[in-house]
Amino acid sequence: MISEDELRRIAAWSNDLTPEEFEEARRGTSIKAYGKGAHVCHVGDRLESWTGVADGLLKMSTTSRSGKSATLAGLRGGAWFGEGTIIKNEARRYDLVALRESKVALMRRQTFFWLFEHSAAFNRFLVHQFNERLAQFIGLAEYDRMLGATGRLARNLAWLFNPILYPNNDRTLTISQEELGLLAGISRQMANQSLAKLAELGLVEVGHNEVTILDLERLARYEG
Repeated sequence: MISEDELRRIAAWSNDLTPEEFEEARRGTSIKAYGKGAHVCHVGDRLESWTGVADGLLKMSTTSRSGKSATLAGLRGGAWFGEGTIIKNEARRYDLVALRESKVALMRRQTFFWLFEHSAAFNRFLVHQFNERLAQFIGLAEYDRMLGATGRLARNLAWLFNPILYPNNDRTLTISQEELGLLAGISRQMANQSLAKLAELGLVEVGHNEVTILDLERLARYEG
C-alpha cells in the first residue's frame, strides 16, 4: 500500500479526490521497481493494474512483424497510462521498457473501476487524459513521416512536458542523450547534434544529463 505523501507526489489527479476516494486509491496502489532495460510489460500481456510512473523513464513501443520498432511515447515520473486497456479488458498492444532504473505504481483493477464508478474528479481526469493521448498519437503519425531527426526529438521532448499529462511546473528533466535518442528513434550522436541545434535556437538549455525547456510552445511546433 502506498503512503499518502507518495501518492500525492506521483499522482496529481489524486489531489482532486474526496477523502474517501483518496483512501480507496491509496489502499489499492503499490510500487514495484524495475532495472534498466527491464520490460514492465510485453505486447499481449494482460495486466491487472492501471499503471503510473513513480520515478524513472519508460518507453512505450511496438514492433512490426518485419522487426521494425517504433516508439509510441516516452513516460516520465507523474505519467499514468493503460486506462483504455483496463476499461476494454484487453491485452496490452505495446511493449513497455524501463530506460533507466524506475519505480512503477500499480493500481488494482478493482480500485480503478471503483473510482471510475464513484468519482467525478477521477472521470474528469480520464477525459483530459484520453484527449491528450489521442492528440499525442495523431501527432506521432504526422511527425514520424514528415519531420527529420531534430524535429522528432523536439516533439518527443515537448510531450514529456505536456501540461495536462505532467501538470507540475518543473521545466528541467534529468535525461541522457542516449535516452532521448531511444525515445526519438535516432542515434545518440544524432540526439547530441539535434539538442545542440535546439539550444542554438533558444528552445532548450542542455546540461550534464539534463535538459531545461526554455520555450515549450516553439519546441512543440518545431518542424526542422
